[in-house]
Formats: sequence, structure tokens, C-alpha cells
Amino acid sequence: MRIGIVNDTVIAVEALRRVVAKVPEYKLVWVAYDGVEAVSKCLADTPDLILMDIIMPSMDGVEATRQIMTQSPCAILLVTASVNRYAAKVFEAMGYGALDAINTPALGNGQQTEGSTGLLNKIATIARLIGKSSPPRSHQPDYYQESLSPLIIIGSSTGGPQALATILAQFPQDFHAAVVIVQHIDAQFAEGLAMWLDEQIPLSVQLAIPGTSPQPGKILIAGTNHHLVMRSDRTLVYQQQPLDSFYHPSVDVFFKSVATHWKKPGIGILLTGMGRDGAQGLKLLREAGWHTIAQDAKTCIVYGMPKAAAELEAAVEILPLEAIASACRRKLFSSK
Repeated sequence: MRIGIVNDTVIAVEALRRVVAKVPEYKLVWVAYDGVEAVSKCLADTPDLILMDIIMPSMDGVEATRQIMTQSPCAILLVTASVNRYAAKVFEAMGYGALDAINTPALGNGQQTEGSTGLLNKIATIARLIGKSSPPRSHQPDYYQESLSPLIIIGSSTGGPQALATILAQFPQDFHAAVVIVQHIDAQFAEGLAMWLDEQIPLSVQLAIPGTSPQPGKILIAGTNHHLVMRSDRTLVYQQQPLDSFYHPSVDVFFKSVATHWKKPGIGILLTGMGRDGAQGLKLLREAGWHTIAQDAKTCIVYGMPKAAAELEAAVEILPLEAIASACRRKLFSSK
């Protein structure tokens, strides 16, 4: 695969160059030191993939991405000093067609480049996406299933906060699974929900911050009006697409991203709520080997989302609210 590097920092360019050189199938075709040069070089010689910095003089990575995707489109991976710090620009560049983002690997002493594994994984994923041959596994360290903690993901809507409190209160403080929740609630109330749940249950509850990963014993809640999604490196981010989704955040969008990127099957739960959001995502999880649970009609405030899941046969179990936590503990214990 032919790769171009765009970065105004010599040290960063060298770090990226060394990462690319680790895989014989990857060929560095050119280096540009700002967006203007990148647009020009891409017009003359369009690579398969560009590793694009965000903050640069003359023309930043956002505008460079926009122009390249208009004039000579190719795959673009944003590689910048801090994805979290420049999140607004990262999302803007993704709106113009950039595929993903990751922090720039650090160039340490000697020939070692710290943080190269994540970048190599992303490059390999993009190579498969655009139809280029993936490198041999010996050159592409991956996240092994055994290293992933047990994961529980929950979608809920009308009546969800109390239902969540009922389930989460039954998990002990030393609970070894990670929990991520998408609740249909406006962003201005999300922090209040997290604080309220944190007071009700033994485990720590926080809003999901872009770039963080699910961790055992911690509960993360979607905290913006954009969709919470999991990326290929198992970190969580927010994105506006798909815009036509009725709910923002959408349970379906989150469930589908997890089914794609969290390779160790966990537990997916769909709770009370109006509409059908989450049903298709729950079905994808079940097809991927996850243990899926839908709340039953009797204990739902609104039997909409779980009903849709039941109609699709997306749920392995349909349970009353009070039985869901014990089912999770039983499933996690049996899989240890």
C-alpha cells in the first residue's frame, strides 16, 4: 500500500516514517510539511492512504482533507498530537471524508517508536477497507480477545433512568466488567443523570469522554447529542453521522459499532423505551455471539424498543427488570 505523510514537525515525520517502514508491504511515496504541499503532491501522485496532521501552518489538516477529497480523493487517517485536544477539528475533518483519527506515536530513545501498534492496526484496517492486501500478522500486532475485559452495553429510553438504577445497584463495587450506556436524554441532562446514578449505586458512573476505553468496574454514559461510537482501537468517540437517525445518541449506532470492534462477545441489554432504536443493533450483537437481553413487557414503562427486539428475535433472553442483573452476573461467572 502506498502511503503519504503530512506533518510539519520533523520528529513526527520521522516517527511515522519508522512505523510505515515496519511493514514491507507499505511504501512511503512522499512527505508534505503543510496542507498546501499535501494538496499539490496528492494531485500529482495520489497515494492509497495519507497520514494527515491537523495543526499545520499555511493550511491545516481540515482544509487539506476537504480539498484532497474534492480534487484527488483517497483514504485519510488523521494522525495528530492529541485527538482529544483537537476533537472539534478532528470531527470537522471527518465530515469532509477522513476515516479515523489517532494520536501521533512518540519517537523515543534509539530506534524505538512508542505507540506504533495502534497506528499499525488502524492502517491495516483501512487497507482491508479499501481493498489492499493486509500485512502478515507478524507485522501487525492486534488486540487479543483474552486481553479485553468483559463488557456490558445497555440501551434505554423512556423509563430508563430508574431501570438503570435498579440493574446497576445490584453490581458490587468489585464488579469486574465494564459498562457503557446509551440513554435517550438531552445532553444538558446527561451529567445530572451520571451524578444521580453515581449516588445510587456502588460503582463509579461518569460521562464517556472521547478517546477513553471501557474499563472494568466503571460505568460510562453517552454525554452529548451526537452518537457515541466505538472505534477500531476500542476507544469511544462522538460523531454526528448518521444524521437521519431519529435519536441522537442512537442505541443502534452504538451497538453496531461495538459489534464490529469489540471482538470478545459480551452482554447487550435493551431496556424500556418508545420506538425501535436498538433492536437491529441487538440483533447484530446476537449474531456476533453476544448474550443479548431485552426487558419484558410487564416491567417496561413503554414496551417499544424491547418489543421490536423480541420481534426480530434479537434477544437470547427476555427478562423482568429485577432479573437482568443476576442474569448478567450468572453469564459473566460462567464465562470466566
